[in-house]
Amino acid sequence: MRHRSTSSPEGDGDRGSLTLMLAVMMVALLVLGGLVIDGGRKLNEAENAYAIAQEAARAGAGQVDTSTAYGSGVFRVDQAQAITAAREYLASAGYTGSVSAVGADGIRVSVTVTEHTDVLSLIGIDTMTSTGTAVASLVSGVTGPGS
Repeated sequence: MRHRSTSSPEGDGDRGSLTLMLAVMMVALLVLGGLVIDGGRKLNEAENAYAIAQEAARAGAGQVDTSTAYGSGVFRVDQAQAITAAREYLASAGYTGSVSAVGADGIRVSVTVTEHTDVLSLIGIDTMTSTGTAVASLVSGVTGPGS
């Protein structure tokens, strides 16, 4: 008795190609899903970094040199106190960044926020980093044309 082969010798080269294609497609879909999910978190993270920088800059710009204000009525930011106040705000919020004076009446704060990824960590991208920078200036009284 002779057994007949159900597959032809020419078709054996394609065996398993569908499985390989599905594996590649699943990895591609995983990466795209990670970009959507973790990419949205990255946008949120950037907005958060900017908001933290704004708040720290405002905290620093509010540090008026009281001795000059009482003596002459001129409101100026005490640069040393402003930098200290901005750094303290960042530390109390749990973030790190750089703080510097801008002119005589301002302060610049840059904040870096790093968050862990949810989906992209499966392909080796464990964290995402965003930076926000803000400048605050002290303005007292009414300002405008002719003042």
